[in-house]
Amino acid sequence: MRFVPSKQGHRSAWRARLTALVAGVGLASALWAGPPAAAEPDRPSAADLAAVHAAVDQSGVDGVAWFTDAAIGKVVVTADSTVSAADRARIRDAAGDDPDALTIRRTDGVFRLLLDSGDGIYGPDTSCSVGFNVRGGGEYYLLTAGHCGDKEPTWYADSSETKRIGPTVDSVYPGNDYALVRYDTSLKHPGGFSAGKAHVGQNAKRDGAASGEHSGSVTAINVTVKYEGGVTMREMIQADICAEPGDSGGALYSGSTALGITSGGSGDCSSGGTTFYQPILEVLREYDVRIY
Repeated sequence: MRFVPSKQGHRSAWRARLTALVAGVGLASALWAGPPAAAEPDRPSAADLAAVHAAVDQSGVDGVAWFTDAAIGKVVVTADSTVSAADRARIRDAAGDDPDALTIRRTDGVFRLLLDSGDGIYGPDTSCSVGFNVRGGGEYYLLTAGHCGDKEPTWYADSSETKRIGPTVDSVYPGNDYALVRYDTSLKHPGGFSAGKAHVGQNAKRDGAASGEHSGSVTAINVTVKYEGGVTMREMIQADICAEPGDSGGALYSGSTALGITSGGSGDCSSGGTTFYQPILEVLREYDVRIY
Protein backbone atom coordinates (compact mmCIF):
# COMPACT_ATOMS: atom_id res chain seq x y z
CA MET A 1 0.00 0.00 0.00
CA ARG A 2 1.30 3.45 -0.97
CA PHE A 3 1.84 5.86 1.84
CA VAL A 4 0.10 9.19 1.37
CA PRO A 5 1.32 11.91 3.71
CA SER A 6 -1.32 13.89 5.55
CA LYS A 7 -1.89 17.59 5.01
CA GLN A 8 -0.39 18.16 8.44
CA GLY A 9 2.75 16.36 7.24
CA HIS A 10 2.97 18.60 4.21
CA ARG A 11 2.74 21.68 6.42
CA SER A 12 5.45 20.44 8.78
CA ALA A 13 7.83 19.71 5.93
CA TRP A 14 7.14 23.11 4.33
CA ARG A 15 7.81 24.91 7.63
CA ALA A 16 11.08 23.05 8.08
CA ARG A 17 12.28 24.01 4.58
CA LEU A 18 11.23 27.65 5.13
CA THR A 19 13.07 27.79 8.45
CA ALA A 20 16.23 26.46 6.85
CA LEU A 21 15.92 28.93 3.99
CA VAL A 22 15.50 31.92 6.33
CA ALA A 23 18.43 30.78 8.43
CA GLY A 24 20.55 30.48 5.28
CA VAL A 25 19.60 33.97 4.11
CA GLY A 26 20.40 35.40 7.55
CA LEU A 27 23.77 33.70 7.56
CA ALA A 28 24.56 34.96 4.07
CA SER A 29 23.53 38.49 5.01
CA ALA A 30 25.75 38.39 8.03
CA LEU A 31 28.67 37.14 5.93
CA TRP A 32 28.19 39.89 3.32
CA ALA A 33 27.53 42.73 5.78
CA GLY A 34 31.23 43.41 6.33
CA PRO A 35 32.86 44.35 9.63
CA PRO A 36 30.78 46.17 12.28
CA ALA A 37 30.94 49.97 12.24
CA ALA A 38 33.54 51.45 14.52
CA ALA A 39 32.16 53.01 17.68
CA GLU A 40 32.10 56.81 17.70
CA PRO A 41 34.63 58.36 20.08
CA ASP A 42 33.21 59.71 23.31
CA ARG A 43 32.39 63.41 23.07
CA PRO A 44 33.47 65.72 25.86
CA SER A 45 30.85 66.09 28.57
CA ALA A 46 29.26 69.41 29.55
CA ALA A 47 31.55 69.47 32.58
CA ASP A 48 34.60 68.86 30.36
CA LEU A 49 33.60 71.73 28.07
CA ALA A 50 32.97 74.05 31.02
CA ALA A 51 36.46 73.25 32.34
CA VAL A 52 38.05 73.97 28.95
CA HIS A 53 36.08 77.24 28.65
CA ALA A 54 37.40 78.36 32.04
CA ALA A 55 40.92 77.25 31.17
CA VAL A 56 41.00 79.50 28.09
CA ASP A 57 40.14 82.43 30.36
CA GLN A 58 42.87 81.45 32.80
CA SER A 59 45.52 81.08 30.09
CA GLY A 60 46.14 84.84 30.26
CA VAL A 61 46.24 85.24 26.46
CA ASP A 62 44.74 88.51 25.12
CA GLY A 63 43.28 88.93 21.64
CA VAL A 64 41.02 85.87 21.81
CA ALA A 65 37.28 85.28 21.81
CA TRP A 66 35.69 81.97 22.70
CA PHE A 67 32.36 80.21 23.21
CA THR A 68 31.07 76.69 23.82
CA ASP A 69 29.38 75.09 20.80
CA ALA A 70 27.30 72.33 22.33
CA ALA A 71 26.18 71.11 18.90
CA ILE A 72 29.71 70.00 17.95
CA GLY A 73 30.98 69.45 21.49
CA LYS A 74 33.84 71.95 21.36
CA VAL A 75 35.05 75.21 22.81
CA VAL A 76 35.70 77.38 19.74
CA VAL A 77 38.47 79.99 20.11
CA THR A 78 39.02 82.82 17.60
CA ALA A 79 42.52 84.33 17.84
CA ASP A 80 43.43 87.72 16.39
CA SER A 81 46.70 88.59 14.63
CA THR A 82 48.54 89.34 17.90
CA VAL A 83 48.17 85.78 19.16
CA SER A 84 51.41 83.91 18.43
CA ALA A 85 51.98 80.19 17.96
CA ALA A 86 53.38 80.11 21.50
CA ASP A 87 50.20 81.79 22.78
CA ARG A 88 48.07 79.20 20.99
CA ALA A 89 50.17 76.44 22.53
CA ARG A 90 49.63 78.06 25.93
CA ILE A 91 45.87 77.94 25.42
CA ARG A 92 46.02 74.28 24.42
CA ASP A 93 48.21 73.45 27.43
CA ALA A 94 45.81 75.26 29.76
CA ALA A 95 42.86 73.41 28.26
CA GLY A 96 44.31 70.00 29.13
CA ASP A 97 44.82 66.72 27.34
CA ASP A 98 41.55 66.42 25.40
CA PRO A 99 42.22 67.72 21.85
CA ASP A 100 38.63 67.00 20.82
CA ALA A 101 37.28 69.62 23.22
CA LEU A 102 39.04 72.64 21.69
CA THR A 103 39.47 74.23 18.28
CA ILE A 104 41.36 77.45 17.50
CA ARG A 105 40.65 79.64 14.48
CA ARG A 106 42.59 82.68 13.23
CA THR A 107 41.34 86.09 12.14
CA ASP A 108 43.13 89.17 10.84
CA GLY A 109 43.38 92.44 12.73
CA VAL A 110 43.34 93.15 16.46
CA PHE A 111 40.40 92.81 18.86
CA ARG A 112 40.05 96.29 20.30
CA LEU A 113 37.45 98.65 21.68
CA LEU A 114 36.16 100.79 18.82
CA LEU A 115 36.72 104.11 20.54
CA ASP A 116 38.22 106.85 18.41
CA SER A 117 37.39 109.85 16.22
CA GLY A 118 34.23 109.67 14.10
CA ASP A 119 30.79 111.19 13.62
CA GLY A 120 28.22 110.47 16.29
CA ILE A 121 27.90 111.55 19.90
CA TYR A 122 30.71 113.68 21.24
CA GLY A 123 32.48 114.56 24.43
CA PRO A 124 35.63 116.65 24.84
CA ASP A 125 37.88 113.64 24.26
CA THR A 126 35.62 110.98 22.80
CA SER A 127 33.32 110.22 19.88
CA CYS A 128 31.01 107.22 19.76
CA SER A 129 27.69 106.24 18.19
CA VAL A 130 24.07 106.15 19.26
CA GLY A 131 22.71 102.64 19.73
CA PHE A 132 18.96 102.75 20.34
CA ASN A 133 16.56 105.25 21.83
CA VAL A 134 14.62 104.07 24.86
CA ARG A 135 12.06 105.39 27.33
CA GLY A 136 11.54 104.82 31.03
CA GLY A 137 9.89 106.68 33.91
CA GLY A 138 8.64 109.41 31.59
CA GLU A 139 12.17 110.23 30.38
CA TYR A 140 13.87 109.58 27.04
CA TYR A 141 17.38 108.15 26.80
CA LEU A 142 19.85 106.76 24.30
CA LEU A 143 21.95 103.64 24.75
CA THR A 144 25.63 103.51 23.82
CA ALA A 145 28.73 101.53 24.83
CA GLY A 146 29.85 101.47 28.46
CA HIS A 147 33.46 102.18 27.54
CA CYS A 148 32.13 105.38 25.94
CA GLY A 149 29.99 106.33 28.94
CA ASP A 150 32.96 105.82 31.25
CA LYS A 151 34.89 108.49 29.35
CA GLU A 152 32.41 111.38 29.26
CA PRO A 153 29.93 112.86 31.77
CA THR A 154 28.09 114.91 29.08
CA TRP A 155 27.39 114.31 25.40
CA TYR A 156 26.80 116.52 22.36
CA ALA A 157 25.43 115.89 18.88
CA ASP A 158 28.30 117.73 17.18
CA SER A 159 32.07 117.83 17.55
CA SER A 160 32.02 121.56 18.32
CA GLU A 161 29.89 120.75 21.36
CA THR A 162 27.13 123.26 20.65
CA LYS A 163 24.19 120.81 20.44
CA ARG A 164 23.86 119.30 23.88
CA ILE A 165 22.26 115.86 24.26
CA GLY A 166 22.54 115.33 27.99
CA PRO A 167 24.45 113.53 30.75
CA THR A 168 25.68 109.98 31.13
CA VAL A 169 23.29 108.58 33.75
CA ASP A 170 25.05 105.24 34.17
CA SER A 171 27.65 103.04 32.48
CA VAL A 172 28.66 99.42 32.96
CA TYR A 173 32.16 98.37 31.86
CA PRO A 174 34.10 96.06 31.71
CA GLY A 175 32.48 92.61 31.91
CA ASN A 176 29.55 94.20 30.11
CA ASP A 177 29.59 97.22 27.82
CA TYR A 178 26.58 99.57 27.92
CA ALA A 179 25.67 103.08 29.06
CA LEU A 180 22.55 105.21 29.45
CA VAL A 181 22.50 108.87 28.34
CA ARG A 182 19.49 111.09 29.10
CA TYR A 183 18.02 113.52 26.59
CA ASP A 184 17.59 116.79 28.45
CA THR A 185 17.14 119.05 25.39
CA SER A 186 14.63 119.29 22.55
CA LEU A 187 16.72 117.16 20.16
CA LYS A 188 14.59 114.67 18.24
CA HIS A 189 14.92 111.02 19.25
CA PRO A 190 13.01 108.80 16.80
CA GLY A 191 12.34 105.10 17.35
CA GLY A 192 11.01 102.25 15.21
CA PHE A 193 12.54 99.16 16.85
CA SER A 194 11.44 96.29 19.07
CA ALA A 195 13.95 94.16 21.00
CA GLY A 196 14.88 90.54 20.45
CA LYS A 197 17.50 87.86 21.06
CA ALA A 198 20.19 87.12 18.48
CA HIS A 199 20.62 83.60 17.13
CA VAL A 200 23.42 81.97 15.17
CA GLY A 201 23.04 82.34 11.41
CA GLN A 202 20.73 85.34 11.68
CA ASN A 203 21.16 88.04 9.02
CA ALA A 204 21.94 91.36 10.67
CA LYS A 205 23.12 94.91 10.06
CA ARG A 206 25.37 97.17 12.08
CA ASP A 207 25.08 100.95 11.89
CA GLY A 208 27.69 103.31 13.31
CA ALA A 209 28.65 106.93 12.86
CA ALA A 210 32.19 106.23 11.62
CA SER A 211 31.55 103.69 8.86
CA GLY A 212 27.79 103.69 8.29
CA GLU A 213 25.63 100.61 7.74
CA HIS A 214 27.12 97.19 6.95
CA SER A 215 25.60 93.72 6.70
CA GLY A 216 26.57 90.20 7.71
CA SER A 217 25.39 87.50 10.07
CA VAL A 218 25.55 86.41 13.69
CA THR A 219 28.24 83.73 14.03
CA ALA A 220 28.09 82.98 17.78
CA ILE A 221 26.37 83.98 21.02
CA ASN A 222 27.44 83.82 24.69
CA VAL A 223 30.98 84.71 23.62
CA THR A 224 33.77 85.76 25.98
CA VAL A 225 36.31 88.13 24.41
CA LYS A 226 39.61 89.54 25.71
CA TYR A 227 40.50 92.76 23.96
CA GLU A 228 44.05 94.05 23.74
CA GLY A 229 45.18 95.09 27.21
CA GLY A 230 43.30 92.20 28.82
CA VAL A 231 39.86 93.88 29.02
CA THR A 232 37.35 91.01 29.21
CA MET A 233 33.69 91.00 28.07
CA ARG A 234 31.29 88.13 28.64
CA GLU A 235 28.10 86.77 27.05
CA MET A 236 28.58 88.84 23.90
CA ILE A 237 27.20 88.41 20.37
CA GLN A 238 29.82 87.71 17.67
CA ALA A 239 29.23 88.67 14.01
CA ASP A 240 31.16 88.75 10.74
CA ILE A 241 30.30 92.42 10.16
CA CYS A 242 32.99 95.08 9.84
CA ALA A 243 33.29 98.10 12.14
CA GLU A 244 35.75 100.92 12.70
CA PRO A 245 36.83 103.22 15.52
CA GLY A 246 33.97 105.61 16.29
CA ASP A 247 31.32 102.90 15.69
CA SER A 248 31.30 101.93 19.39
CA GLY A 249 27.83 102.09 20.85
CA GLY A 250 26.16 101.74 17.45
CA ALA A 251 23.21 99.50 16.68
CA LEU A 252 23.11 95.81 15.70
CA TYR A 253 19.70 94.83 14.36
CA SER A 254 17.81 92.47 12.07
CA GLY A 255 14.97 94.16 10.24
CA SER A 256 13.22 96.23 12.92
CA THR A 257 14.46 93.99 15.75
CA ALA A 258 17.20 95.48 17.93
CA LEU A 259 19.83 92.87 18.87
CA GLY A 260 22.82 94.57 20.44
CA ILE A 261 25.19 97.49 21.01
CA THR A 262 28.58 97.61 19.25
CA SER A 263 31.47 96.99 21.63
CA GLY A 264 34.62 96.14 19.66
CA GLY A 265 36.31 93.87 17.16
CA SER A 266 39.02 93.56 14.55
CA GLY A 267 39.54 94.64 10.96
CA ASP A 268 37.95 97.56 9.13
CA CYS A 269 35.31 98.10 6.46
CA SER A 270 37.76 97.82 3.56
CA SER A 271 38.93 94.34 4.57
CA GLY A 272 36.12 93.00 6.82
CA GLY A 273 36.53 91.75 10.35
CA THR A 274 34.99 90.17 13.42
CA THR A 275 32.87 92.25 15.82
CA PHE A 276 31.30 91.83 19.26
CA TYR A 277 28.08 93.26 20.68
CA GLN A 278 26.40 93.71 24.05
CA PRO A 279 23.00 91.94 23.87
CA ILE A 280 20.17 94.50 24.04
CA LEU A 281 17.74 92.50 26.21
CA GLU A 282 20.13 92.50 29.18
CA VAL A 283 20.50 96.29 28.94
CA LEU A 284 16.75 96.91 28.86
CA ARG A 285 16.26 94.69 31.93
CA GLU A 286 19.07 96.35 33.88
CA TYR A 287 17.84 99.90 33.23
CA ASP A 288 14.11 99.06 33.31
CA VAL A 289 13.55 100.90 30.03
CA ARG A 290 11.81 99.93 26.81
CA ILE A 291 12.83 100.39 23.23
CA TYR A 292 10.34 102.16 20.95
